[in-house]
Amino acid sequence: MSQISQDLIKRREKNIPQGPFNTTTAFIKKAEGACMTDVDGKKYIDFAGGIGVNNVGHSHPKVVKAITDQANSYIHTCFHVAMYEPYVELAEKLNMLAPGNFDKMTMFANSGAEAVENAVKITRYATKRTGIICFENAFHGRTQMAMSLTSKVKPYKLNFGPFVPEVYRMPYAYCYRCPFKLKYPSCDTACADFLEDFFIGNVAPENTAAVIAEPIQGEGGFVTPPAEYFPKLKKICEKYDIPLIIDEIQAGSGRTGKFFAIEHWGIEPDVITLAKSFAGGMPLSAVIGRIDLMNAPHVGGLGGTYGGNPVSCAAALAVLDILYEDNLLSKAKNLGKILIDRFTKFAGQFEIIGDVRGKGPMLGMELVKDRETKEPAAEEAKKLVQLCYEKGLIILSCGNFGNVIRTLMPFVITDEELEKGLSILEESFHELERS
Repeated sequence: MSQISQDLIKRREKNIPQGPFNTTTAFIKKAEGACMTDVDGKKYIDFAGGIGVNNVGHSHPKVVKAITDQANSYIHTCFHVAMYEPYVELAEKLNMLAPGNFDKMTMFANSGAEAVENAVKITRYATKRTGIICFENAFHGRTQMAMSLTSKVKPYKLNFGPFVPEVYRMPYAYCYRCPFKLKYPSCDTACADFLEDFFIGNVAPENTAAVIAEPIQGEGGFVTPPAEYFPKLKKICEKYDIPLIIDEIQAGSGRTGKFFAIEHWGIEPDVITLAKSFAGGMPLSAVIGRIDLMNAPHVGGLGGTYGGNPVSCAAALAVLDILYEDNLLSKAKNLGKILIDRFTKFAGQFEIIGDVRGKGPMLGMELVKDRETKEPAAEEAKKLVQLCYEKGLIILSCGNFGNVIRTLMPFVITDEELEKGLSILEESFHELERS
């Protein structure tokens, strides 16, 4: 590590609290496509994507141009004070893209957590109910409501209580570690049917404003439900007229090979939250939903000074253009095929890999000390991430036990970069095996 990096680390430690964590010690000077270069000139292949923010790549030329062009016209007026077309155009496009044969409306905020907060506000207002059902292993953000919905205590919730009331948590479809000790498919997706029982001892459907779920749990370990799960869940919600909120913040924007991950399950959510890769690195989130829900809150009941910033909206419009007109979604699907083949091969090579799961290029490998006991290999996952980093590959772990290796690389990654990154990962697995 150069003196420049050492000095920057010292300045960071002196001036910034320890709360905002750092996965690596790198200070980045330039990032382009699927690679980053630090202040010491070391180049990294990026399998982290800014925690799922760079699906279209770092500094994509179309995104940079959209940002520059918009900034040259105006940067901020506040949509509540003086409206602008990028906000309206982006809402129109999302309303058309979102699944559901019904009229929709969209509002914008700044972060994923803020989108979740607004989705809860909207459904509570529209239904005149208060209860929110969420799931084990869920992650929905770090603001008070979002943190209350989040499952993992440390580091996200430790000593930050009390939490928002009327939040009820039920088991998720975690087939590898089934909370009901059953096996798929003979289980008949009992985890979805359990919602009916959950109403009996936890919160009545008449008091439930919404059920909120990630289509693939992100921070919770890339937990991916079977095909029958969401159709069953949605049917129960419809039976009791409970809105289903689908949190697409990490899984959306093409991460699974479809723009919305929930499209894999063929259901129509009542509300969708979107953020991260949606705006190519600019802060922007969206709440998309049924018109009767979205238009329920009174005038002035929703919003925020920076929500739907015009520069961010321009960037998001460019991202949609890149994904659809430049066929980057097709590349994402192909990337997913390459990754699942390689990870399946890894699982045959390394006993430490207990499960491979996900959809498209959103894949996770759960590491275990023993495949029979499924004891989580958290320290080994941490060491693997460090070994990769030292070799020039940035990759992240996740999961309630911190034992899942996940892939969030940009879709624009070249064949050469992908192969090099996967080779580093394989080499690191071998090194971990020998240690």
